[in-house]
Amino acid sequence: MSRPAASAPAVVGAAPADPVVAPPADLRGGAGGARPPWLLLGSLWVTQYIGIGFLTVGLVAVLREAGTSLDTLGLLSLLGLVWPLKLLWAPLLDRYGSRRLGHYRSWLLVLQSGMVLALLGMLPLDDPAAALGPLAALSAVFVLLSATQDVAADALSVRLLRPADRGVAGGVQVAASYLGTVLGGGVCVLVYDRWGWHAAVLLLAALTLAALVVVAAFREPPRPEDGGAADGSGGGVPWGAVVSVFRRPGVPAWALVVVPLLYGGVAGVWALTSPALVDAGWSLARIGVVSGVVVSVPALVAGLVSGWLVRRLGRAAVLVAGGAVLVLSTAGLAPLLLGAAPLVGTVSALSGFLVAYTALNVVIYTVSMDLSRPATGGSDFTALTTVALLVSFAAGSLALLVAGLGGYVLSAVLFAGLALVGVGLGLRWLRSPAGRAAASGALTA
Repeated sequence: MSRPAASAPAVVGAAPADPVVAPPADLRGGAGGARPPWLLLGSLWVTQYIGIGFLTVGLVAVLREAGTSLDTLGLLSLLGLVWPLKLLWAPLLDRYGSRRLGHYRSWLLVLQSGMVLALLGMLPLDDPAAALGPLAALSAVFVLLSATQDVAADALSVRLLRPADRGVAGGVQVAASYLGTVLGGGVCVLVYDRWGWHAAVLLLAALTLAALVVVAAFREPPRPEDGGAADGSGGGVPWGAVVSVFRRPGVPAWALVVVPLLYGGVAGVWALTSPALVDAGWSLARIGVVSGVVVSVPALVAGLVSGWLVRRLGRAAVLVAGGAVLVLSTAGLAPLLLGAAPLVGTVSALSGFLVAYTALNVVIYTVSMDLSRPATGGSDFTALTTVALLVSFAAGSLALLVAGLGGYVLSAVLFAGLALVGVGLGLRWLRSPAGRAAASGALTA
């Protein structure tokens, strides 16, 4: 990827761009500073969300059409709780791996193959509503494999990317999540509607298999920190890394204060949109298309642009821009929250809100990479992001509770305010010595 021009445009009032200090060659994806493995990382991140998007969006629609009760669908959604639980086994991926096949590549070969097999196992279940038990079991296996694959993919990104490339990686990761959701939750549903269950499942399996081909062609450079024990011969599992990462300079303030405020605030406001759309008279079909597909397109673009801007202008500038768009888009949601939902205005506000969330998320992912150590990248990155994921679940429920007591508008104002406090504290943190050291790569050891 080409380096940014030396004369990057200045932004009035923004913090100066993050300093760039090149790490040792062994962290650059190979000897001599090889190009970042964007195809590998992008394909892995996309396939995670293709399957998850189908299971959480597409399959829900398919089952609901077949008459499955909302209570049952709610139970199926609990499969998503596997993702925060991956923190429990993430240290195993950092500790064990094959030196011959590549430490994390050896995991990815197994996990990606397992994801393909889990999807192919769904082929005989051509009446999903009548085979909920086996379908739920295979879905649980797929989510477990996908969550574990995410640990390995994130660990590779921590290890192989230079500080200057992490913003782009954060943008690619967020954009990949939207692309995967569109493919899994939108395109595969259209294929199901047109050609049936077998065609939809085969499409999912083929897309997941494509990423496995990329993994097979990838050659992971050896990890110097393995010290000859990457195959598990000696040494212990670094369970302590899950805790020790929070003892590093500046990490508690960022991971336990700034990120929960950002994620909690955004998740709280977003949780209000679906019930508000229902109350405003939108059909479930329209809500699904708009919330799952239409507004994902500008968010996908925003992910790539935000990643590029982090590299050009710095983490602080993108954080401030995301906060500004958040304020404007939340204000644009006011008619919806008051009971009116004109199509153009509502779609514009929802799109703007996801664009703001995407920009903030890119910064969060970038800083999470900054704060993760190459030797325990899977454990560190997972620990740093799992806290925010748990806060998001809680914030969504709390926002609906507040809305029930005081209305949608009050709840939206309160949670948007929390997000803005997070932006302010985040800007202060990024300008602090700890934030500058993290952005420069000085905390990767």
